[in-house]
Amino acid sequence: MSAVLQTRNLVKTFGGITATDDITFSLEKGARHALIGPNGAGKTTFVNLLTGVLQPTAGAVILNGEDITTLSREARVKRGMARTFQINQLFATMTPLQMIALVTSERLGYGLRAFNVLDHDPRVIEQTADILARFRLEDIMNETIASLPYGKQRQVEIASTFAAQPSVLLLDEPAAGVPEAERRELLDIVAALPADVSVLLIEHDMDIIFRFATRITVLVNGRVLADGDPVSIARDPAVREAYLGEESHA
Repeated sequence: MSAVLQTRNLVKTFGGITATDDITFSLEKGARHALIGPNGAGKTTFVNLLTGVLQPTAGAVILNGEDITTLSREARVKRGMARTFQINQLFATMTPLQMIALVTSERLGYGLRAFNVLDHDPRVIEQTADILARFRLEDIMNETIASLPYGKQRQVEIASTFAAQPSVLLLDEPAAGVPEAERRELLDIVAALPADVSVLLIEHDMDIIFRFATRITVLVNGRVLADGDPVSIARDPAVREAYLGEESHA
């Protein structure tokens, strides 16, 4: 596989505090990759550097071979990077159908004229229907988002983000606050996304991580402590000590 997203020696300081310290990272094409670490490890800062919310003190961010370190958030989205947040970023009075159609029509160049083209543009109709089916939202597509259970709202948010057709999808704790049954469905849907969509999952629930990820990066104190497949990460005594609170007897 080839890397679609990389960082090289990424550093971010706030005054005298180093939040991310010389992080070199690679997200491979088609990956299902998890980023984990204890509270204060620097996960949110790292993702904010990837997405352009923050500018690094040093280092570089590379997307599909292009240095995007100084680009805006909007420019990164146009180049194929999309992100969800810990708190839903949705229009509560819209329906899933309207929300996904809005993003789809924006991507196709219609701007905010989604509701004028939904009924007669075959591309918007076809692509919206495909996303509704892929995310198992067909039975609730005409209900207002505010009326949906929280787990379904999270599905709508990820579906709307996916409608932008990203090559890199960053999911910031997508299952937080979601009941167990809905959590499994949500992660199963994400895991089954097309192979040309590379997913970076920021999560703290170890059951979710080991069920979803084929590769895991562990951050501790702003640095990469370990990177590897789930089996090697689970067996790493330094990871168990730092992340799980277990003492190493090596």
